[in-house]
Amino acid sequence: MIIVNMNKAKEIGHELRRHMRDAEFEPLDQVIAKQIPGTDTTAVEAQRQEIRDKYAVSQDQIDAAATTEEIRTALGI
Repeated sequence: MIIVNMNKAKEIGHELRRHMRDAEFEPLDQVIAKQIPGTDTTAVEAQRQEIRDKYAVSQDQIDAAATTEEIRTALGI
């Protein structure tokens, strides 16, 4: 029988969640950082907020997970 340390599994899940979130943020961060004229920064910020909201839900799901399968589901993997 395999015993899983759920605290460690959740830590790993959060690390993966952060990595996935950062990958989605990168192109939008570039747009904000470059301040390209004619760019609708309000729309870009709205997209960034959608990403934050999406991963906030994943964070809550990981925190509430009782199994590694629930962590995987929260991450969409």
